[in-house]
Amino acid sequence: MTVKVSVVIAVYNPGKYVEDCITGLLRQSLTPDEFEVFFVDDGSTDETPARLDQLAAEHPHFHVIHQESSGWSGKPRNTGIEAAQGEYVMFVDHDDWLGDEALERMYDYGKANEADVVVGKMAGIGRPVPQELFRVNRPRATVENAPLIDSLTPHKMFRREFLNEHNMRFKEGRRRLEDHVFVVEAYLRAKSVAVLGDYLCYYHITRDDGSNAGFQRFDPVGYFGNLREALDVVESLTEPGALRDKLFSRWLRNEMVERLRGQRLLKLPEDYAEELYTEIHKVVTERFGPGVVARLGLAQKVVAGLVFADRYQDIRTLAEWEAGIKPTGELTSLEWQDGTLKVGFDSELQIDGEPMTFRRDGERRLLGLPLSDEALKALDGQGIKLDAPLAKSDVDLVVRHREDARQFYLPVTSELHEIEAGDGVFRQRISARAELDPETAASGAPLDKGIWDLHLRIKSCGWSKETRLGAVRGADVESGRLAALTGEPKRLVLPYWTDGPGNLSLDVDQHTNKLEGEAVAVMPPAEAAVEGDAVRLPLPLHIAATGGETVQLRFERKNVGKYPADAVLDGRIAAATLPLEKLTGMRWAVRVGVPSAARGERKWTRLPVDVVVDASGAAEVIDRHTPSATKKAAPAPKKKAAAPRPLWRRAAGRIKRALTNQKKG
Repeated sequence: MTVKVSVVIAVYNPGKYVEDCITGLLRQSLTPDEFEVFFVDDGSTDETPARLDQLAAEHPHFHVIHQESSGWSGKPRNTGIEAAQGEYVMFVDHDDWLGDEALERMYDYGKANEADVVVGKMAGIGRPVPQELFRVNRPRATVENAPLIDSLTPHKMFRREFLNEHNMRFKEGRRRLEDHVFVVEAYLRAKSVAVLGDYLCYYHITRDDGSNAGFQRFDPVGYFGNLREALDVVESLTEPGALRDKLFSRWLRNEMVERLRGQRLLKLPEDYAEELYTEIHKVVTERFGPGVVARLGLAQKVVAGLVFADRYQDIRTLAEWEAGIKPTGELTSLEWQDGTLKVGFDSELQIDGEPMTFRRDGERRLLGLPLSDEALKALDGQGIKLDAPLAKSDVDLVVRHREDARQFYLPVTSELHEIEAGDGVFRQRISARAELDPETAASGAPLDKGIWDLHLRIKSCGWSKETRLGAVRGADVESGRLAALTGEPKRLVLPYWTDGPGNLSLDVDQHTNKLEGEAVAVMPPAEAAVEGDAVRLPLPLHIAATGGETVQLRFERKNVGKYPADAVLDGRIAAATLPLEKLTGMRWAVRVGVPSAARGERKWTRLPVDVVVDASGAAEVIDRHTPSATKKAAPAPKKKAAAPRPLWRRAAGRIKRALTNQKKG
């Protein structure tokens, strides 16, 4: 059988981190005869070479190539390309891992779209990855119609014949940005690039020890010398004009301007920050024109303009101001409608804890920045105005899996509001409403078992700031705090508020025991009642279905027994016939059994009420924390008798009194 995919992994002293990479490869849905793996050991000095040799001995489709250390990942990747036999070559870092179906899905998607390059959706564990690129599947992506240029890491599939046809290889030796040079050339030469956005293919991680190569401090002279090589590729494969400016703006924005903003600049040692700025200034003035700067957001244009004008101190002043910018998000409504959770929220940017404000000048909306008059003149001379494009402000709501960082965008509609602050000053608030259908939120598929957190991302004036969707303040959330039974087979989806800050999260398919705690908050005890042998209990559930097959009730007492009762649902009310002959004369805990798709059975949760049945068979529902009437009160603890004084103390007292009387006499 033809090998479909060759996975190439450059390896150098990964230690324990290679195990997640190995495990991900062993779980792949492709069969072992459909893919091969090449670990290229670049002179590791830890226990990794022996571990890889053992792995290759156990799995014939795993191979290890040992070579002398080259100092960087370019040469081992090239070694892997030469050894590969697959139709496609996939590059993986030794401390990252793949989704279980990544190779199969990416290969099938690439073949279906005749792609030279296949880009699979990425998740960043402790590090940023592109977001906008993976909103949707893009079967025919180009650098013109998609934000491909935002993803320049090599963790992609490349058709092997395509690489050989153009003699594409990584630059070798100890250097930076060799992946930028390689990937941007592939984008510009490819006849077709396919972006798979509906399955999480690649997990890009930050090590606990912070030793990822990309996180190490670099030599600015060498780094920006290597960056110029990527710009050279763009110049050789494009004509001057809008496309080249668009591509160049990626490096200006990500590799230069963003390094000079906020805490990212301020946390650097000042001498290193100045050296970094000096090299950035050289590249900017050498290679970029006004058309490149025009592609940036407002805040980024300002920093770029200050670089052109060589105003480093103004850049630092602006960075100190930007460091205080924080996003806020406040839940305003939450309700279930036909199995869909409707989420209303407000969001805005704040600066040092106060809403960010803007100023009116006729029809213009101006952003106030802490810049000197000379800096403002320099910006004006470059045609950079401080007009805030507030009409383009927007907000996204993302649902993100807490453990593995998979995330999906939710449908959002928003409105922009200008709130007056007096004297022509105003603030901008974004009011939005999103829909979360648990059965389709994962790019058309159901959210699977686990905790899913809700994050909002505010985009305005060149800032993109993310925060959790925060605590409720006067929101209408009665319906939204109920758990819902959705899907087929049924499973529970519970909105709840996290401890501490009170952010909104979802517990899908009873990953935790949160339902019991939430039941106390949302079950109105007044609606619980017993009439004869029938009990009616409100449930902490939003149930659209009817019939006893959805939930069950159970009455239980430790060391006595568990007795089920068929329940009939009427909205939130479960009505059941009590098995009085079995319950008489005792107090019983009440549990509700809810289907769990992952378990394949019911999970039982205790409700905040008990049922008490007296000897005559009369029953009542009481709060579970109410003491039982039959329980004897604990006797008051007896006072301990005072211990007698020791003899020496009594004798001393008699002597003291005798001496006192002698003095008086």
